[in-house]
Amino acid sequence: MKSVIIFALSSLLVLLNIPDAKAEGSPSHQSIEAKLPEYSKVYDDQRDPFADANAALALARATNRNVLIEIGGNWCTWCHKMDAFLLKNPNIYNKLHSEYVLLKINVSDSNENETFMKSLPPVLGYPHMYVSTGNGKMLLSKDTAELQNEDGYSAEYWLTFLEKWQSKQPSS
Repeated sequence: MKSVIIFALSSLLVLLNIPDAKAEGSPSHQSIEAKLPEYSKVYDDQRDPFADANAALALARATNRNVLIEIGGNWCTWCHKMDAFLLKNPNIYNKLHSEYVLLKINVSDSNENETFMKSLPPVLGYPHMYVSTGNGKMLLSKDTAELQNEDGYSAEYWLTFLEKWQSKQPSS
């Protein structure tokens, strides 16, 4: 039975083809994004945040990563700035997606996802991030302004943040 579980997890990891952010010639953000679940790519007011959260938690458990929950929306200027920053910094983008499962949750006038948002600590501004273990234990609630310096988002602050909150649990 144990070998079946190990085979299943190994197959899942091969299918997901999670890149090593430190590898020479790491894949571009386009090749990584093509393999990401839809909930990691966009804010969508039609998506079910509970179903997406359950899927993200399952993927995090299977790949020994934490979940980075990003709260925002298509209306959010700083959300777009953060996405642009990540795209311009492939080392950070790769590290984010190889060490975390990103779960984007939409909040907007058309869908505030009020029931889901009540399950989280309060949001003071957008975008807002939470870090959760694959088992759903909340580790951090963070204002993304803390990842900025006078020039916008800081590569140094982002890398420090990602390193600090990544899953430290050994793979089984």
